[in-house]
Amino acid sequence: MEKLFPTDVLSKRERVEAALALEPVDRVPILEQLSYNPQVISLYTGKQIEGFRYTADDIGQVARKTTDLVMPLVAPRGMQRVTTEDGFVMQNDNWFAWHVSRPFADEVGARDWLLGQTRKLREAPWDAQRARRQYRQYIQELQEKVGESVILAFSFTQFCYVFEYMGLEIFAYFCAEFPEVFHEFLQVSVGRELKRIRAVADKQLSPVVLVPEDFSSKRGPIFSPDFLRQFHHEPVRRLTEAWHEHGIKVLFHSDGNYKPALPDLLACGVDGFYCLEPACGMDIVELKNGYPQVTWSGGVDGVDLMERGTPEQVRAAVHRHIRQTRALETGGMFVATSSEVNPTIKAENFRAMVKAVGELRNPCFAR
Repeated sequence: MEKLFPTDVLSKRERVEAALALEPVDRVPILEQLSYNPQVISLYTGKQIEGFRYTADDIGQVARKTTDLVMPLVAPRGMQRVTTEDGFVMQNDNWFAWHVSRPFADEVGARDWLLGQTRKLREAPWDAQRARRQYRQYIQELQEKVGESVILAFSFTQFCYVFEYMGLEIFAYFCAEFPEVFHEFLQVSVGRELKRIRAVADKQLSPVVLVPEDFSSKRGPIFSPDFLRQFHHEPVRRLTEAWHEHGIKVLFHSDGNYKPALPDLLACGVDGFYCLEPACGMDIVELKNGYPQVTWSGGVDGVDLMERGTPEQVRAAVHRHIRQTRALETGGMFVATSSEVNPTIKAENFRAMVKAVGELRNPCFAR
């Protein structure tokens, strides 16, 4: 059995499944996206890394040593400027990318682009067996790199894909003028994803997926409750129900303060939430104690604490999260940063976060 700490009793898979089932755990499981921080990768692999010159295999080594549940590995993007076949110009910067320009300048151009995307999705060939084979191969190749860590794969409605590619200002005008075009795209996109889910869902590969669809700022949701109910929540509900049909749990992700939308998201049937930014009002202790029937993760502040704090402060925060929620006895929590392990996070603070988890044990699992 692959252990993060000598005192581990449960396997990584057992610990992940117990936490998701709101059952006691020997220690709280750790979830992370580890693809972006060269210092952390250097610390755990022992390699001298210049810039972002590391591989998915290097990231996998870190995952084996620090996580129970891990997001798919993402090798550095490089620094190329790329033009897509649709005419979007993207600038890569190793661990993220941004839009330099778009092939349209107003809501009419945005409408025409999205109509084209909808048509492409409708006309794209579909082969369920091929999709199943490719997904299984993808997960198995990842599993070889991350060892026994459970893989948290993604499932998209494509809600935020649209406003990311349009830009928020154009998107607002577009939705005011052409809501039916957005609705049609979502219907086709979600329909395609439902086909994929029916083809690939396999609890043996992983018992949990993440639906990541950002819709909030630091102050709260960017969109009105009615808009989210009309365009966002229904697609999330449909994907969640599809994964549940195969016995697979669903975590939902958004950055920012999405607390006002929690009742609607819970009505979609999701099993938990990832990415809780304390500086935005998303305190994991308050949320887990207020909503004990779901799973919470990503509550260790990834900016003020992990970037600027000390290992002692990180340790205190992790201990507070675990002790004040009784997560050892009740499950329902994964320790994780609120920002993924971005390049500006101190390697010693990440190590302190991992170590702090191992310091708190459930005595009911003692051997």
